[in-house]
Amino acid sequence: MSKILLVEDNEMNRDMLSRRLQRKGYEVVIATDGEQGVAMAQSELPDLILMDMSLPVLDGWQATRMIKAQPTIASVPIIALTAHAMAGDQEKCFAAGCDDYDTKPVDLPRLLAKIEALLAP
Repeated sequence: MSKILLVEDNEMNRDMLSRRLQRKGYEVVIATDGEQGVAMAQSELPDLILMDMSLPVLDGWQATRMIKAQPTIASVPIIALTAHAMAGDQEKCFAAGCDDYDTKPVDLPRLLAKIEALLAP
């Protein structure tokens, strides 16, 4: 079973997404801010990280850069989740080190396809 770290500060988004991912057979661990996300990436060693970009304490861009700077977890794929679907946002996410990008509200079939593609051996 693949483990996904969901870094999301919005409780409604967190609950909905974690339940739907668990129903699809993923183990889900949750962080509610960027700092906790970086710490849990180290302690939980997830197979994939879903990173909200608008987070308290450390935003998703800072948290992603910190994760990608650590050799033990740098290879963990990160999908940016953002409601800010503006021109340049996708490039900004990739520049921070994200491996893919998806917009909110989450389209679950589309997101699952991205997760499965990144987890494929």
